Amino acid sequence: MDRLRLRVYYEDTDAGGVLYHAAAVRYLDRGRTEWLRARGLTLGELQTRHARLFAVRALRVDYLAPGRLDDALTVGTRLRAARPASLRFAQELRRGAACLARAEVTLACLDAASGRPAALPAAIDWDGHA
Repeated sequence: MDRLRLRVYYEDTDAGGVLYHAAAVRYLDRGRTEWLRARGLTLGELQTRHARLFAVRALRVDYLAPGRLDDALTVGTRLRAARPASLRFAQELRRGAACLARAEVTLACLDAASGRPAALPAAIDWDGHA
């Protein structure tokens, strides 16, 4: 599982200093973005070199415990399945050993010009390396 470290800032919290649920979703997005980067491909290159985009098709998040202002968190990201035109990820948001949220996210691969579903670029080994 790939890991991204980050911290909860004031802008990510509600008036009580608790991590806002939409900020947690942004953290998960960053985890997937860095997962792709670790395989040698940025989202910009995906669009310019391969004429592909990703769109979130499905997102299921179970919030298990609150994150708080100044918490040091880790986003864990693991590819669960690569299909011809989609990727499915399992993700966790953790504070140390405590799991704050678990998510399953499905990304649809789209043609950048038309916005219609398209095959994942064949030049990339989605289970391993770009």
